[in-house]
Amino acid sequence: MSLKRKIVFITGASSGIGAATAMAFAAEGACLLLAARRTAKLADVAAKILERGAAAVHCINLDVRDRRAVQDAIDSLPAEWAEIDVLVNNAGLSRGLDKLYMGNIDDWEEMIDTNVKGLLYVTRAVVPGMVVRGRGHVVNLGSTAGEMTYPNGAVYCGSKAAERAINDGLREDVLGTPVRVTSVDPGMVETEFSQVRFHGDTERAAKVYKGVKPLTPEDVAEVIVWAVGRPEHVNIARVLLTPVQQANSLLFHREP
Repeated sequence: MSLKRKIVFITGASSGIGAATAMAFAAEGACLLLAARRTAKLADVAAKILERGAAAVHCINLDVRDRRAVQDAIDSLPAEWAEIDVLVNNAGLSRGLDKLYMGNIDDWEEMIDTNVKGLLYVTRAVVPGMVVRGRGHVVNLGSTAGEMTYPNGAVYCGSKAAERAINDGLREDVLGTPVRVTSVDPGMVETEFSQVRFHGDTERAAKVYKGVKPLTPEDVAEVIVWAVGRPEHVNIARVLLTPVQQANSLLFHREP
């Protein structure tokens, strides 16, 4: 399916998987609607994707945790951007790596508000229009953490298990419409993820990837574009991808 001039809305688009996904869709000639909190970084991404071949770019300063801001952002889109063809619910994060009974509650709130409630707010604002127009594709970013909980990560893993359930429930709820729903669930990807998890501790973050060749954001972006580009009667329900050196959320082979 051609993606040329399709309107693709990506949340968390200022870096990592979101930025790489924007670049990948740009190469297909899509129109990119980008949302993130860090406007300066978002502007840099916008400039690069125009060079890559995007048909057009429109940026939104948006925190998906703010329900009213999400709805207002969608309601106030210029007419030429209002008919979103593809939604990539990418905004998400992890905070902390602590035993559940010793966890930082503020970290919990941030993860749940972003990974679960933010996902719901954006979906609720965008998908009704897709159903009315009779076209659309929702891609949700999950994780291997959503299928297997690992020690000290219960809340993050729980948020990604919720993403998996929401993804599957949405796919059931749009049955009978042409709207497609996909979950792309990566394992270890080298992004700012670990720096964010450890509140900027770059030394601790670097140890996460020691001895492993992780996925890149571009690896994940390629899978997202592939899933969206299938013929319109084909729905890729879920893609689980990991580095060769990762079996699941718990098992890694690390080179010395």
